[in-house]
Amino acid sequence: MAATAKATDGMAGLKLDSAHASKSKDTVVETSNPQDGDQDHEDSDDDADDADGAADAGANGVEKKKKKRKPRKKKKTGAGGTAGAKTQSDPPRVPVAQLFPNGQYPEGEICEYRNENSFRTTNEEKRHLDRMNNDFLSEYRQGAEVHRQVRQWARKNIKPGQTLTEIAEGIENGVRYLTGHQGLEEGDNIKGGMGFPTGLSINNCAAHYTPNLGNKTVLQQEDVMKVDFGVHINGRIVDSAFTMTFDPVYDNLLAAVKDATNTGIREAGIDVRMSDIGAAIQETMESYEVTLKDGNTYPVKPIRNLNGHDIIQYSIHGGKSVPIVKGGDQTKMEEGETFAIETFGSIAGKGYVRDDLETSHYAKRQDAPKIALRVSSAKGLLRSIDKNFGTLPFCRRYLDRLGHEKYLLGLNNLVQSGIIQDYPPLCDIKGSYTAQFEHTILLRPNVKEVISRGEDY
Repeated sequence: MAATAKATDGMAGLKLDSAHASKSKDTVVETSNPQDGDQDHEDSDDDADDADGAADAGANGVEKKKKKRKPRKKKKTGAGGTAGAKTQSDPPRVPVAQLFPNGQYPEGEICEYRNENSFRTTNEEKRHLDRMNNDFLSEYRQGAEVHRQVRQWARKNIKPGQTLTEIAEGIENGVRYLTGHQGLEEGDNIKGGMGFPTGLSINNCAAHYTPNLGNKTVLQQEDVMKVDFGVHINGRIVDSAFTMTFDPVYDNLLAAVKDATNTGIREAGIDVRMSDIGAAIQETMESYEVTLKDGNTYPVKPIRNLNGHDIIQYSIHGGKSVPIVKGGDQTKMEEGETFAIETFGSIAGKGYVRDDLETSHYAKRQDAPKIALRVSSAKGLLRSIDKNFGTLPFCRRYLDRLGHEKYLLGLNNLVQSGIIQDYPPLCDIKGSYTAQFEHTILLRPNVKEVISRGEDY
């Protein structure tokens, strides 16, 4: 979801609405059988026939046989497979908990383990361990369903000519409504909502860019924009990203990165070494090339200092990295872990990113030192961050939304004190184009679940 990327040259890989969300005026429509209206008329006609029959019987002394009433047809199920469930509004404003009132959210893509782990699919002990994770899975699947519904709306509605602020706030408003957490009351955002700020990184900028207050940047027809955001329920973060273009000249770039991400997902599994996953991703991505309008053909390069990462509760990066190039990392994935498998490709660039542009993404460090702060504004800001975000990533617009003003001095003091980690935008050289795709996977005891998978990607 988000574009949580780790730079291997020492940059931490931790990833990281807007004005008060206005109350939606959208009408929510009940999902029902198209013939329901006819059924109501049928029942009314039956009642009328019964009344006529009774009247005739009284007048003629002969009881007229009543017309047999037709049984009501059951309503078709709604989006959640539950009778009477509502459909989603446009823009999305109906909490997914209302769409799935039984609490049974859709599974992601289920992949059986392969080779030496194939026994896990039918092993009763592993199946029992998996059944014990119902709450964990329910929270993840709820967040994943929010991500799918919001991003499908975004992919349909994002168009050139919109400002990046308009796009980001549209996505974030959707997430807050669908999770049922607006994040304006103290502690509400920690229960659910945005798990990672909406990254809208354009062209040579690969990750960690979202508009700050006052940003007037407008999306252009020729832009390549990475849309990366996270959703969380009780700290279970679903991190997923995609790339949008409006010119078919970039189609092969997107195809390369999507294929590479799917390769990483396929290769990932319990006891698999990170180096093996990186090598497979690199081989896939480098098999593509792109011809731009200038007539030059460029190979698609993996951005070698950006990686996937593990996710732990309330932390977008747990400490393990998933490389997208071959290397010597012998670390293994383990049972029960959650990973964001994301790959980044670049054309006409170096395949290497550096810090650039104005910082927008921040997060409190899990190992933040407890030190005396001398800047009074830093003390108040830290209290607010603790109560509203904890260790979840946030951006400057979220502080604006909570009513903070003139907070940059205090925020910078928290960064300098090692309490808050800043995450500047990560960019390849100017004139290059970058793309990203990302999914969150759960290494369950008996199957691998691509929790964020949807019909779109």
